[in-house]
Amino acid sequence: MAALHAFIFLFLICFCYSDDRLTSLTPLYPGDKLISNDGTFALGFFSLTNDSTPRLYLGIWYNNIPERTYVWIANRDDPIVSPSAELAVTNTSDLVLSDSRRRTVWATENLIAGGVGAAGVLQSSGSFVLQLRNGTHVWQSLDYPTDTILPNFKLWTNYKAHVAVRVVAWKGPQDPSAGDFALSGDPSSWGLQIVIWRGRSRSWRSGVWNGAAASGITRFIYSNIVDDGEEIYATYNAAGGPTTHWKLDYTGSVRFRVWNNQSSSWSVLFERPGNGCLHYGACGPFGYCDITGRVQECKCLDGFEPTDGFAGNFSRGCRRKEALACGGGSHFLTLPGMKVPDMFLYIRNRSFEECAAECDRNCSCTAYAYANLSTILTMSASGTSRCLVWMGELLDAEKAGDIGENLYLRLAGSPVNNNKKKKIAMAIKIVLPTMACLLMFTSSVCLITICKSRSKRQINSTRNIFEDITAATNCFHETNMLGQGGFGKVYKGTLEDGKEVAVKRLSKGSEQGIEQLRNEVILIASLQHKNLVRLLGCCIHEDEKLLIYEYLPNKSLDKFLFDPAMKSMLDWSKRFEIIKGVARGILYLHQDSRMMIIHRDLKASNILLDAEMNPKISDFGIARIFGSNQQQASTRRVVGTYGYMSPEYAMEGIFSVKSDTYSFGILLLEIVSGLKISSPRHLLMDYPSLTAYAWNLWKDGTARDFVDTWVLESCSLDEALQCIHIGLLCVQDSPTDRPLMSSVVSMLNNVAMPRPVPRQPLFFAQRYYEALEARGDLEDSVNNASLSILEGR
Repeated sequence: MAALHAFIFLFLICFCYSDDRLTSLTPLYPGDKLISNDGTFALGFFSLTNDSTPRLYLGIWYNNIPERTYVWIANRDDPIVSPSAELAVTNTSDLVLSDSRRRTVWATENLIAGGVGAAGVLQSSGSFVLQLRNGTHVWQSLDYPTDTILPNFKLWTNYKAHVAVRVVAWKGPQDPSAGDFALSGDPSSWGLQIVIWRGRSRSWRSGVWNGAAASGITRFIYSNIVDDGEEIYATYNAAGGPTTHWKLDYTGSVRFRVWNNQSSSWSVLFERPGNGCLHYGACGPFGYCDITGRVQECKCLDGFEPTDGFAGNFSRGCRRKEALACGGGSHFLTLPGMKVPDMFLYIRNRSFEECAAECDRNCSCTAYAYANLSTILTMSASGTSRCLVWMGELLDAEKAGDIGENLYLRLAGSPVNNNKKKKIAMAIKIVLPTMACLLMFTSSVCLITICKSRSKRQINSTRNIFEDITAATNCFHETNMLGQGGFGKVYKGTLEDGKEVAVKRLSKGSEQGIEQLRNEVILIASLQHKNLVRLLGCCIHEDEKLLIYEYLPNKSLDKFLFDPAMKSMLDWSKRFEIIKGVARGILYLHQDSRMMIIHRDLKASNILLDAEMNPKISDFGIARIFGSNQQQASTRRVVGTYGYMSPEYAMEGIFSVKSDTYSFGILLLEIVSGLKISSPRHLLMDYPSLTAYAWNLWKDGTARDFVDTWVLESCSLDEALQCIHIGLLCVQDSPTDRPLMSSVVSMLNNVAMPRPVPRQPLFFAQRYYEALEARGDLEDSVNNASLSILEGR
């Protein structure tokens, strides 16, 4: 009997081993573990609860410290609930984890075609590898992290494919399944920064690699960053040994931890975002989190003040104390020690002077930053200089001290001769109060009379005004041209006080042009809304006809939305605010203004963006006024832009407020998808139109695939799906099925508001367009110019 007991004991020892290697002949069972060669790490089965039915996980933990700390879990979302489990290397050299019913719970499948003789090895680095007989690694756990980053792990971002490896936090302290928070490189910023995501929203951002301190923390860490022209990755090596790691906690904070033998606990050397204003965008646009003092606090960038009017309230960020003016009316202020803002445009291979000039000559540029990355970046395929420029608002900045860099901020106030007479500015101020009077006149003669009679008080003649506008636009030089359409051209003008304007110069002798001028003056002079472009004045001199508008420094929406180089500037939050702003503007035209106005040419190029990326509807040249009891009108002359026109308008010339609703629906679908209504079929997965593509994905429950990949990872999916649903309601074929804009605004502001089920659109666009074109009944939009296009020259 004693001999039998000894045999059983030796038999158990054979299967309860602690080797570092797993082969096809030695599977791993509960109670067994692999131990790395240096004894630092162990791999085996574990349970986190004391339930009667244990939930078994396969994972890796530190073997030589008393506090059980897990660094990797194979089946985090699929625990084994049977009393037994097995990890084995199969005859085809795959790692397979199975339960007592032989159900495969986790596996590394099809890694080696026809291969045999592989082994699983737990390395001293903490990585479990599948290794061939010749030592080649065909799989390693280090490439598939859970919530922990170990030394030599590659945190990679493929900015060409727009994908990145993700570290995902536990759901709770005793629940290792995937939680709400994830950490990854940011593909939209070319992998130059790291982001903690909460769902699809940003929770914290590391800031951009700046060449000064790659890791951004302590002397214990050395980071290496490699950019091969397609993928960028960062690794860290622990100078003091392997018992260190980065851990993304279930609360959403990332911590760098080192084991302290004296206290027998983990010491936290670095933590973000923690409690305070380091959470993403906590200080609002043009605000920043100052961490250089004893407490963290929000402040406004120099030249700005709290939007809500008093210090301490940063719920809406900060606003400029003085309106920005370019073309000699601005300068750049150096802000040292900053974690630069998010949503930048990355320009490679520039000197500092070239980077500064890039921003200086573009009035849309609000700030820039420059760094030489040669001290941290290796294998760069595109140079080691880094020029960042910002268009519009600055979000998520931080005063970071020694690890920060210089941010060059554009402010108003370059020296000008303040005693010089501002003739143009005065002319506009004089003309503006007379705009309401224009409602009583319909002829160009009256327009001339008004411009002349009102300007006599302070300006000698209309000729003087025209000459000053000519000087402001550099004699309507081509370098000042912003765009052109059927009416003529649009120019950028800089007044003597540095104020910038956009000047429409109607084509000489164009009857269409004079109708446009009269229509825009009569309409826009009576409209006041923050989401409508503002008319500043008009002037008619002999056969010259000019309209003067506010100048909007950012490009029109289509320039951001459809340009791959600019898409990253339009994150989901900005897109959603643009959608809501345009909807509010249309609602004002339809319901809240003194006259009911049908725009008839709503499209992405007619949505202009101000310095803070707020949308403004422009181009009222073909708009129509409705009477208080008028529901619809008809015309034999169909004008507008193909693709945005509703079926009843395109086919029958019938238009109403529901025609604008249809155009808004198309625009909404474009903003969500980043695709044009005129996109080629291969971009629409061979569907005949954008509406067909959206409808079929929504019908199949895969509307998520319709969202622009540039914002998919960071957007609120509920909001995006809500917008797709609303867009499909707006583009229904029957006008009576489409919602009023009042309902659209309500639905956009309340994600929980019930929404009707949309009817399937007929996808008429291509077929009817060809028929209209054959009949010669379709005209292009008479106004395709953008008032806001300003390119560096």
